[in-house]
Amino acid sequence: MDIEITRSSVRGETQAPPSKSYTHRAILAAGYGEGTRIERPLVSADTRATMRAVEAFGGTVTEEDDALHVDGFAGVPAVPDDVIDCANSGTTMRLTTAAASLVDGLVVLTGDESLRSRPQGPLLRAIEQLGGRAESTRENGQAPLVVGGPIIGGTAAIPGDVSSQFITALLMAGAVTDSGVDISLQTELKSAPYVDITIEVLEAFGVSARNTGRGFSAAGRQTYDADSYTVPGDFSSMSYLLAAGAIAGDDSVTVTGAYPSAQGDQAIVDILERMGASVDWNRERGHITVSQSDLTGIEVSVADTPDLLPTIAVLGAVAEGTTTITDCEHVRYKETDRVRAMAESLTEMGAAIEEEVATLTVHGGESSLGGATLDGRHDHRIIMALSLAGLVAEGTTTIRGAEHVDVSFPSFFDVLEELGAAVAETA
Repeated sequence: MDIEITRSSVRGETQAPPSKSYTHRAILAAGYGEGTRIERPLVSADTRATMRAVEAFGGTVTEEDDALHVDGFAGVPAVPDDVIDCANSGTTMRLTTAAASLVDGLVVLTGDESLRSRPQGPLLRAIEQLGGRAESTRENGQAPLVVGGPIIGGTAAIPGDVSSQFITALLMAGAVTDSGVDISLQTELKSAPYVDITIEVLEAFGVSARNTGRGFSAAGRQTYDADSYTVPGDFSSMSYLLAAGAIAGDDSVTVTGAYPSAQGDQAIVDILERMGASVDWNRERGHITVSQSDLTGIEVSVADTPDLLPTIAVLGAVAEGTTTITDCEHVRYKETDRVRAMAESLTEMGAAIEEEVATLTVHGGESSLGGATLDGRHDHRIIMALSLAGLVAEGTTTIRGAEHVDVSFPSFFDVLEELGAAVAETA
């Protein structure tokens, strides 16, 4: 599917989409338990991959009205009947790989071409330290993977600057082992708020995990137990709606369901304010209102908020002055190299960009955005960010492969259109 976006303004009120990060964790946490109703989950291509993984391990997932009912495998995953296909979901791959280390047997995990290029080596080595079997079939630290156990827990050392999902996966699996897990970090942890999200979800399911100061640990022989769990709104997805209000708002855009949580990406509110946007966040009501404003470039680190880089890059292209995005080397290991993807795409639209290994610099004052035909690169966040640029570019912007927004925000283009954006499907 291709989408055409023509310069237009947005206004009105819309509900925040449910969090993908919380939904993934809640589905697997429910899988580790016996029976949980998950209220207001994000049902998308990525989270369906996690649902399939829970079922492969012996659980069942039933879709109900704006809810999922998960009958879990009670901490003892069965040997799957077939290969687990994680599709394009890196979170599913990492969380499921650790779950596979509990199986008394072997599990094969794979995914699409993009996922098979993403690094899994540190997690595989950690599982081996815990006594499991964990191999890359191509011996390159990438899927397809062969994993088995059952591990009984113990200690493992792992780098913190590749993916925080490795720590999440080990904590979730380690809590049901006999001995628990004690994880020591070999390097500084990037994307730390995502581990905070994990600890928050675990607590909701009656499971304890903690930051030890040198890493993280979870005691063993714990039981996942929650009758119900409600998924909060997703600040990663909200960032596009809030940014749309800041750069193309006619009056204002209000996003509801935006309650404070452990999500690092709620930093988008502070980033918009620092850039000069008019932002009002009523935390008690969960409402954020943003009005169109003259923006000014800033320097911002995405060490803990990698998913915000595409949004910030577009804001920088619209702002006066220079926006410097630092600590972004780990953003290159997502569905695509998002640093390069945004640099190349915005340059094609007329932005002045400098790309370095760990820094993306956007010279907004030297940029004049015009419509272009752009490759969405099979990456939901690139597609949504470029759609924002299309709202303010002269002429029409065409984004190819726009259906990949289904990964995290299936109704994204419907919501944009409801807010007044000129959006048309062309194929």
